[in-house]
Amino acid sequence: MIKSLQIKNYALIRELEMSPSSRLNIITGETGAGKSIMLGAVGLLLGKRADTKVLLDENQKCIVEGVFDISSYALQSIFKTEDLDYESECVIRREINPSGKSRAFVNDTPTNLSTLKAIGEKLMDVHSQHESLQLGSNLYQLNALDAFAAHPELISNFKQAYKSYSAAKKDLDKLQALAAQSAEDADYKQFLLNELLEANLDDLNQEALESELEVLENAEDIKLKLSQTIHMLDESEVAIIQQLTESKSLIHSIASFSKELENISERIDSASIELSDISNEMQRIQDKVEHDPEKIQELKDRLDLLFRLQKKHTVLTVSELIQIRDDLDLSLSKVANLDSEIAKARKELDEAERGMKEKGAKLSESRKLSALNFSDEIEKIIHQIGIENGTVEIQVNPGEPSSNGLDTIDMLFSANKGIKPQELKEVASGGEFSRLIFAVKYLIADKTAMPTIIFDEIDTGVSGEVALQMIRMMKHMSQNHQVISISHLPQFAAGGDAHYFVYKDHSSDRSVSRIKRLADEDRIAEIAKMIGGENPGASALASAKELLQMSPERSN
Repeated sequence: MIKSLQIKNYALIRELEMSPSSRLNIITGETGAGKSIMLGAVGLLLGKRADTKVLLDENQKCIVEGVFDISSYALQSIFKTEDLDYESECVIRREINPSGKSRAFVNDTPTNLSTLKAIGEKLMDVHSQHESLQLGSNLYQLNALDAFAAHPELISNFKQAYKSYSAAKKDLDKLQALAAQSAEDADYKQFLLNELLEANLDDLNQEALESELEVLENAEDIKLKLSQTIHMLDESEVAIIQQLTESKSLIHSIASFSKELENISERIDSASIELSDISNEMQRIQDKVEHDPEKIQELKDRLDLLFRLQKKHTVLTVSELIQIRDDLDLSLSKVANLDSEIAKARKELDEAERGMKEKGAKLSESRKLSALNFSDEIEKIIHQIGIENGTVEIQVNPGEPSSNGLDTIDMLFSANKGIKPQELKEVASGGEFSRLIFAVKYLIADKTAMPTIIFDEIDTGVSGEVALQMIRMMKHMSQNHQVISISHLPQFAAGGDAHYFVYKDHSSDRSVSRIKRLADEDRIAEIAKMIGGENPGASALASAKELLQMSPERSN
C-alpha cells in the first residue's frame, strides 16, 4: 500500500505530500482544483510516459515519489525477475528534467519504464473514466472473468502451450516460405552450379594458363631469338663457348703461378659450364615451343570462361569461384532436404496444436463454469447500487487461438425489465458503466491481491441511497486493501477513514494546487459545502453531521 506520496513541479502542483490511510481515503475538491492531476502523477509511478509539458516551472525538474509497504504481498519474485533488490518498503521515483529526459528508480536503482510497469501493476489498480469505457472491450471482460475465476495455473499452462504452438507455427511458416522462395531460385542456382562445375576449377592455376598462352602466342619470336642466341653461343665461327674454351686453356696453363690466376681459371671453368648449360636449356625450349593455333584457342577459351565467371560473380580469383560453387551446392542440398524438414516441422506443429487445444479446452471449461456465477454476482451488486432491474449475461464463445485462450467473451447488459441484454457499448449509459465497473472491481478485488485500489469519480451518475451503498462496499473492500477514491459526493466524503481536500491556492503570483487532510470539524464544513454550496446553511451542516454519524466507524 502507499505509505506516502510526494509530487513536485507537476502540472498545477508545486509541492504536495500525503500519507494516505491504510483503509479508505476520499479525495474531494472543487472542479479543476487538481484532483485528477494527482492521478496523472501517480501514472508516472506506473511507467506511463511524460514530457516537459507537465512541468509547472520549466526550469526545474519534476519529481514524483511513492513509498510503498509491500511486506504482506509476496512480491519477491517480481523483483528477482527484474533484477532488483527487494525491500519490504519499496520506493519508486520518477524524475523529468527540463530537457525532457525522464529517469525512473526503484529503491534508488535506475530502471526502465517496462520494469516500472511490471512492478507498478502489482502495487496499484487505478480506475479512470477511460477504464469505465474499457469495460465494453472483450479483452477487458475476459481479464475480469479470469480474475474472478481465479485459475492462474490454467492460464499459465495455456500460455506456455500457446507459446510452443506459436514457435512451431513460426518455424513451419519460415520453412514453407524458404521452400517457396527456393523453388523459384532453384533452377537458376542449378544453372549457376552446373556452369561452375563444367569449368573444372579444382587444381586450376590461372597464372600458369595465362603464362602458357603468352608463350604460345609469341612462339615464333621466341624460337627466332633462341636460335640466334644459340648460334652466337655455340654454332658460329666465332662462337662464344668455343672462344671461352680456348681462353680457359690459356689461363689454365698459367694458373699455377699465383692464387689469383687460379681463381680466374676456376671462374672461367664455371662460366664455360654455365654457358653450355644455358645453350642446352635454350635448345630444349626451342624444340618444345611450337606455334599451335588449336592450343592457343583452347587456352583462350579456358581463360575467357574464367574471366566471364569472375565478372559474373564479381570476384577476382579461382578460389572465390570455388567457394561460390560449394555454397550453391550446399544451398541446393538444403532445398532437397526441405521437404523432410517441412514434414518434421508440420508434425511438431500438430503436436503443439493438440497440446494448446487441450490446455485451452480446460481453460474454456473453467471460464464457462465461472461465467454464470460472475454474472449472477454482478447482478446482485448492481441491484444494490441502483440498477434494480439490471440483468447481466456473460457469453463464452469459441474464438481464434491467441495468447489469451481459445475464447471470446461478450458481456451483455440490460437495465430494464423485459429487455433482452445486449452489448454494453450499445445500451449502457455513463452512470451504468461506472456502476458495472465498480461491481466488477468489488468482486475481483480480493482475488487479485492488489495492495492499493484507486477510483477516479466512480460515483458518476449516482446519488442518495445508492451512493451510501457504494461507500459501504468500499469500506468492505478497504478491510483488505488500501482504497483511494476521488469523489464529488458528500456521502463518499463522509464515509472515508481519511478525507483529503484538494484546493487551489491563489496567494502567490501563480495559482497552484494543494491538498490537506481534514480534521473532524473541517470535514463537517466541507461536506456541508458539498451539500449546500459555498455558504451552507444550518440544514446543510446538520446533514453533514448526520452523514458522518451514519458512516461506519472510521480508523486510521
